[in-house]
Amino acid sequence: MRNSSNKPEHQLSEIATLVGGTIEGNPQTVIRSAAPIQNAGPDDLSFVANSKYLDFIATTKAGALVLAPGIECDHLPVIRHENPYLAFATALDLLYPDEPMIPEGTDASAITSELCEIDPTVRIGPLCIVGRGSRLGANSQLVSSVHIGDDVHIGEDCLLYPGVKIMNGCRIGDRVILHAGVVIGSDGFGFAESPAGLKKIKQVGWVEIADDVEIGTNTTIDRGALGPTRIGRGTKIDNLVQIAHNVEIGENSIIVAQVGISGSTKLGNGVVLGGQVGLVGHIEVGDGVKVGAQSGVSKSIPAGKVMFGYPARDIKDTMRIEASLVRLPELLKRVRKIEKKQDD
Repeated sequence: MRNSSNKPEHQLSEIATLVGGTIEGNPQTVIRSAAPIQNAGPDDLSFVANSKYLDFIATTKAGALVLAPGIECDHLPVIRHENPYLAFATALDLLYPDEPMIPEGTDASAITSELCEIDPTVRIGPLCIVGRGSRLGANSQLVSSVHIGDDVHIGEDCLLYPGVKIMNGCRIGDRVILHAGVVIGSDGFGFAESPAGLKKIKQVGWVEIADDVEIGTNTTIDRGALGPTRIGRGTKIDNLVQIAHNVEIGENSIIVAQVGISGSTKLGNGVVLGGQVGLVGHIEVGDGVKVGAQSGVSKSIPAGKVMFGYPARDIKDTMRIEASLVRLPELLKRVRKIEKKQDD
């Protein structure tokens, strides 16, 4: 994340005020960009939020650091903050302000229905399609090759990266970011057995995505079989996640890469699912639940629990089981010795 020397300058005092931190050292230190601590230069701001990187404080060539209170650094200017990671993230907004990804207006290669409503401030890039009855809110951007079906509503300040597809009838709130290849509103996986084979169950619902949601590359969210699939305000979803029909996810949850959530499962607010977690259908996961990576969730989980394993159990129980398994070979040897003595 390196910048040229003509990047606008910001004094450290300006950054500290923005992030709500306190300065140790020269407040007039000039910062132009940001970089990892191990290869930062004199114009860069860097930070340490993980103890693995503490040794780099002594050798870094950064112009200044963001550090938690109590971490020693007497040779560089420092912004002290209780949450260095959050402070650094806020500083990045100043150092790298958002800029429109495409020119104003609608590209000549885009196709927009005469019956759609597009705010004059919307930017539509090459090869995009906007269907009948759809509405696009102020300052939203469709970068390129974005497909918007019929009767889709997209709010203000949304950013849709190349190849996003939003199928008929879906609703997208304000300040939503959809990364490349996201598919919203594809058919849910529903089939009924019949003498003639598997009969497709028509999926007639839709998807509702609330404000301030971000969805990673190639994630798919199926429309409801009947009624909506819902994603709550502020939730962040990583790449390659599969969310099935009629799933409901609450506010400010975190869904990490390769998670699969089966149909009609409900997640509360502030839920965290680690990478490759799988959930069966028709269960409920309470507020604040955390599930460790590669866990398999087969039943409902009360609020506040921390779960891990396959099947997912309370993390303390799983840790005890894992510790016992390590001792299993030695225990088997002891059992065989006892059995041998009894046989003798």
